[in-house]
Amino acid sequence: MTADRLPHRFAACKAQGRAALVTFVTAGDPHVAAMPAILDALVAGGADVIELGMPFTDPMADGPAIELANLRSLGSGTKTKDIFAIAADFRERHPDVPLVLMGYANPMLARGSAWFAEQCRAAGVDGVICVDVPPEEDAEIGPALRGAGVHMIRLATPTTDAARLPAVLDGASGFLYYVSVAGVTGKQQAAQAAVERAVARLKGATDLPVSVGFGIRTPEQAAAIGRVADGVVVGSAIVDIIGSHGDAAAPFVQECVAALRGALNAQSREPAA
Repeated sequence: MTADRLPHRFAACKAQGRAALVTFVTAGDPHVAAMPAILDALVAGGADVIELGMPFTDPMADGPAIELANLRSLGSGTKTKDIFAIAADFRERHPDVPLVLMGYANPMLARGSAWFAEQCRAAGVDGVICVDVPPEEDAEIGPALRGAGVHMIRLATPTTDAARLPAVLDGASGFLYYVSVAGVTGKQQAAQAAVERAVARLKGATDLPVSVGFGIRTPEQAAAIGRVADGVVVGSAIVDIIGSHGDAAAPFVQECVAALRGALNAQSREPAA
């Protein structure tokens, strides 16, 4: 069952005493034919969960790196049907690696939530992060996804206070994605102490794994976040590599991911403080 892969992977990472490495790339960047090699490089490098971005013309939560990736993908002609083909192809090659679609409501809901959810199920997609559908509007997409056995992964931010957190968690599953900075993806990074306080607060409110993203670019940053979070999300640093190397990006992507995973592995061997 598709819904089992995410919790199983987070549980396995916890058993190993380390945070899960969650990596992000944009579907169809630089073009559809390049995706198998890039996704395989993520897995070979040690990614535990892969987020596949759905390109969109107005990615309001994304910084320059991912915005450019969206433009490269759309410029090469990537369509929604291509994204599901990429996902299904990945699932055949990697039956156990969780795959999450991340994006915006417009392309997800263009043909209706039931159609989108069924396509996710058929392609072996484990979860969906819809950036611009707030929990108060869950009816737009949540019931269809849950009905198809696909996790609805929610976002929490530094401005998600105690009054709103229950709404964010209601109907959420898979993991909780903590956006560590109030802003767009990219180079800005939150102070470690602030992240630690936020993660502790979120863990006090949910049993879901808490993954932290936005601004994590280096193995050192990943290790620091991994000491307190259940998952570490890295996107822009990998997307930058694809932007620089294009069709030849796969080995460089694998090298980057391996360094990030190595830092998390090393952190798991450190004695508890």
